[in-house]
Amino acid sequence: MTNANDELLEIARSTAVAAADLVRAKRTAGVAVAALKSSPVDVVTEADRESEDLIRSLLADARPGDGFLGEESGAGDASTTGVTWVVDPIDGTVNYLYDIPAYAVSIAAVEGGSDPAEWTALAGVVVNPVLGEVYAATRGGGAFLGRQRLQVQQGKQLATSLVATGFSYTAERRERQASALTRLIPLIRDIRRAGSAALDLCSVAAGRVDAYYERGLNPWDHAAGALIAAEAGAQVGGLHGAPAGSLFTLAAEPGLFAQLAPLLDEFGAAF
Repeated sequence: MTNANDELLEIARSTAVAAADLVRAKRTAGVAVAALKSSPVDVVTEADRESEDLIRSLLADARPGDGFLGEESGAGDASTTGVTWVVDPIDGTVNYLYDIPAYAVSIAAVEGGSDPAEWTALAGVVVNPVLGEVYAATRGGGAFLGRQRLQVQQGKQLATSLVATGFSYTAERRERQASALTRLIPLIRDIRRAGSAALDLCSVAAGRVDAYYERGLNPWDHAAGALIAAEAGAQVGGLHGAPAGSLFTLAAEPGLFAQLAPLLDEFGAAF
């Protein structure tokens, strides 16, 4: 599958870069909330929709017959090729709204359907439109930031680890997540909250943070980033041997994963 995966990667890369150019231009022109989703703080902008429309069109032209799962438009026709594209047109929309330069276009090609517990990620790209950084990975082919191969930092100890996380859009769950965090933070170097799951996972791959965890991710939030982190040597999964997904996602170098997972479980980070 190496050559096929490389082809998928190049399609994902060119499409994500084109969408990133659109997103950046729309941000310069000014951004307004177009709609609300799960709560009054969970927003959608017109740029989210236009970015996804562009991505969907480019992918359909390049790979007719592939499936599609996007944050804004949901699932398209079922795949006739075995490949489904999982797309977040702007991961970190609140950052985008506030012009905080931590948002990304995320595109992954997977096989096995649109359920993260059942799919196998083949290729993934995450682009930060502001910094122009392009993270990319293929299954078995390694992870890269531009031309630089990525490798997670090895041998990290809990006390000196920088850990990233994110929070729910619902107040009740955020309160529980904050409670878990207050128990974790005395045990680690510090915490980071960037506001984009895709970029947090890429930051693990690049060694910019040592670990990342969050409950409540959607498939498009982690499809590309999880592959990039895993191909850089991170262990990416849920708790008790479960795969990464909406119930819980943790990414870290395997030794640090083993230290963090039972603590996060004990502290209730997955509830």
